[in-house]
Amino acid sequence: MADTARSTEDTRRPRRLMRRKPLRFRPRLPLAALRDVMEERPLGGRLRAVRRIISALIWTLLCMPIQAVLLLLPGRGKSAFPRLYWRILCWLIGLRLQVVGQPAPGGRVLFVSNHSSWLDIPALGGVLDARFISKAEVGEWPLIGWVAQLGRTVFVSRSRARTGEEAGEIAARLSAGESLILFPEGTTSDGARVLPFRSAFFAVAGAARLVQPVTIVYDRMGGLPACRRDRPIFAWYGDMGTASHAWRLLRRAGTRCTIVLHEPFPPEAIPNRKLMAQEVGRIVALSAAALRQSRPAQPLPPPVRPMRDA
Repeated sequence: MADTARSTEDTRRPRRLMRRKPLRFRPRLPLAALRDVMEERPLGGRLRAVRRIISALIWTLLCMPIQAVLLLLPGRGKSAFPRLYWRILCWLIGLRLQVVGQPAPGGRVLFVSNHSSWLDIPALGGVLDARFISKAEVGEWPLIGWVAQLGRTVFVSRSRARTGEEAGEIAARLSAGESLILFPEGTTSDGARVLPFRSAFFAVAGAARLVQPVTIVYDRMGGLPACRRDRPIFAWYGDMGTASHAWRLLRRAGTRCTIVLHEPFPPEAIPNRKLMAQEVGRIVALSAAALRQSRPAQPLPPPVRPMRDA
């Protein structure tokens, strides 16, 4: 026979390629910019971010002296103007707000929300007539700290020696008829989950008339549902820099934030602060999971006090 079978050793050896150079396919589109049609536009995104940053700075510098004067005058102007400022600021930076539910009427309401980004401040500030509870370091930041002070933010430190004094200040604000916004996670999350709520933050809930759980999720980017890879663009956590994170975010278009205002309840319904932290955290986490899955969000009913605790 002319063709002989190859030996076992020959079959194990890889055959030598007849082509010495590998095939290289030339792209059909000649320009590199045209090949990246699925990527974000580098020039257009930069122009959009610069325009938004300049607009936000001009609007902030114009509003700061107005709020400073309103703080010296009687009336509700000093409380209503910050809400207008945050609402227009969201429009200037391209963040569209969708609100589901109604905020509790009247004062002395403790709004309890999850926290994933610095965007939570303008988003919630444009919807709720309430003051923020923030860490003391924010008050020392340039420009941002001045805005927070003009907005009558309550600053708290992490020192155990001042815990009682700061809790008394928060309770005094609530007793005076003001409403406050609380982030009981203690830090920002990655946007893909809600961290457990710390029960120590609910020590001031007894001074409030009502406690209202709030869920905030950034669920749209480019007009499409945001997926898991889009969460770090919105979420600000870990060692992320504020300037770099804001620059990357402000280059995007079609962003939307959904805020769900759940049913409020009196703090006397759950006097145990640990149980209150668990129940409020459960409500916020369930609603956030539904929003991340692009399901319609609905305000959830208030927690029910268990019989064994009653």
